Amino acid sequence: MTLLLVAIGAAIGAPLRYLTDRAVQRRHESAFPWGTMTVNVVGSFVLGLLTAIPADPAFTALLGTGFCGALTTYSTFSYETLRLTQDGNRFHAAANVIVSVVAGLGAAAIGLILGRAVS
Repeated sequence: MTLLLVAIGAAIGAPLRYLTDRAVQRRHESAFPWGTMTVNVVGSFVLGLLTAIPADPAFTALLGTGFCGALTTYSTFSYETLRLTQDGNRFHAAANVIVSVVAGLGAAAIGLILGRAVS
């Protein structure tokens, strides 16, 4: 049953990642990967919130492992950072690493704090 819940969460998270990435990236004419950063920060917030709220393990599998796991993407973050470097956009590559890590950790911390406040 847990595997099915993870799959259901992933089936929602992966298309949402794609659609969000495309929608955000279309609004920016920059080489900076705004879409990937957006889904990673949002996923970090949701997972931070989820970890603070006492939840059934099945719900955690659905939302945490399935949805957040498919919504966020470390591999795309890595690829886009390398691509920026190879294309000579070293500033954007460094900014992507710094902003993504700081914003992701910050979003997870805010989610955790908010979750603790409401639970």
